[in-house]
Amino acid sequence: MPIEMPKGLPFSVDTWSPASDQKRHHFLTHAHWDHMAGLGAHFSYPVYATRLTKSLVLHYFPQLDESVFVEIEIGKTIVAKDPEGDFKVTAYDANHCPGAVMFLFEGTFGNILHTGDCRLTKDTVENLPTKYIPNKKDIENIAQLDYVFLDCTFGRCSLEFPTKKAAIQQVKNCIKMHPNAQVVYLSCDLLGQEEILIEISKEFQSSIYVDQLSVPDCFQVISHIAPEIMTNDSSARFHVIGFPKLNERAARKFSEARNNNEQEPLFIRPSTYWYASHEDAENLSLTDAERDEFGVWHICYSMHSSRHELEWALRHLKPKWVVSTTPPCLAMDLAYVKKHCFKTRLEADDPIWNLFNLSSPEKCATIACASNGNSEVGECTNASKSIVEDSKPDRKRKICSPLKKQEVTLFGRARLGLEETQLWEREEEEGENGKKKCHVLTMEKDLELEIVSVEPFIEQPSSLPVNISLKDKELQVDREKMEMALNGNKNQGDRSIYINESLKKMYRSRNVPVPRPLPSLVELMSSTKRVRLVLNPVKEE
Repeated sequence: MPIEMPKGLPFSVDTWSPASDQKRHHFLTHAHWDHMAGLGAHFSYPVYATRLTKSLVLHYFPQLDESVFVEIEIGKTIVAKDPEGDFKVTAYDANHCPGAVMFLFEGTFGNILHTGDCRLTKDTVENLPTKYIPNKKDIENIAQLDYVFLDCTFGRCSLEFPTKKAAIQQVKNCIKMHPNAQVVYLSCDLLGQEEILIEISKEFQSSIYVDQLSVPDCFQVISHIAPEIMTNDSSARFHVIGFPKLNERAARKFSEARNNNEQEPLFIRPSTYWYASHEDAENLSLTDAERDEFGVWHICYSMHSSRHELEWALRHLKPKWVVSTTPPCLAMDLAYVKKHCFKTRLEADDPIWNLFNLSSPEKCATIACASNGNSEVGECTNASKSIVEDSKPDRKRKICSPLKKQEVTLFGRARLGLEETQLWEREEEEGENGKKKCHVLTMEKDLELEIVSVEPFIEQPSSLPVNISLKDKELQVDREKMEMALNGNKNQGDRSIYINESLKKMYRSRNVPVPRPLPSLVELMSSTKRVRLVLNPVKEE
């Protein structure tokens, strides 16, 4: 099932929801129903798709107008106009089904390959631009893919699938093994299995009966691709049959043939899911058809990449990040991702900052601290800062991670079970008479900032000694501001209303100091102390 694209990107791919309505460009990789879910209710110009995909969508959703679509050809590059910066889009064959493509996006957000549903064979990968295949020699302008949004449908399956051509040959061999079968039912009604029907029609010089009522989608696709192989004559030997309730239909047809003393029909299902979900999958043959307990013959025909093919493709493309588009099969299950895409620290030039619409952090070399009108500069070795844009374009917030993890006490995070996170930050700006105004900020996990205080605090001149450490000075200043906010006075009223809720949890609800332990508790603690006895040894006379 497709996933929503991150908010830092101006486009959506195969998603049609209220969230995708906020995107300015929409891309459809192919016309399978799980990639078109919600398209009828959430669509807007422009929708980029191939001509065949557009034709199928207009058939499935007659309420759509053709003017909504922008056709894109395989191998052709178009420039999408966008207010945040134009970007290039190129379509490549996905080796999945007719009309299916992969989209390569190149813009200020980085270089992104969205595979849609795909079968990444050697030919499919080598059709991509040579600059994104580092293993190729004599290439001057080598580039790297920042992200690959990858079809990991069979990422957890260890089977090595046969090629499509080999699987089609297995279908032919299975039919030849049953020459007396008067009727051959082919469960090939899914978009992407038309190639099987075309090859069977050529091999056996026979038309194939496709019932428009029972398999309307297949009928529509064949009408666009190869109408010459279809027939309306139900007496033809080859019939297309839908997959739903296939076992029940087969049992019914077998029973009818036995009752009429006729040869049993042949049921063939080319698919991979039966193999991938089988309890004894490792012992199944991938070179010959397998018959199940219901009498249906199975051939491992896959339109998705095997785990082996995914690993091979990633080793050749070498992307910085890989995102699975098909949960619950995750990209984290792949060896390449475990080895190359797990990072404990993000660099300033990491492309993931653009993906989530965040400004990249810069390494902080120095920190200036005002003390009695003078600036004291200290070296910052492990701190980093980032600038996050606010709704007001003329104001920016600087967030600096602490130089050292603050100590935890029983009156702090340990007592409340809070996560160790930076709960609040300060923003300084010049006020009247040269005084500094300090706003209390809260930092959420998604790095979005919110100004909590409506009335700013007025910072008083510091009376700390000049030789005090930078860390102690910051902690003392913060402590004074917090006490002023929590305690207040009669003239100022209750100032704790301006403190963020997550910060309030660390303190009592009333404006009173944190009390000392109760006398009874002190007595109890004292009574449990052991008395140390010192015994003088007795000297023998």
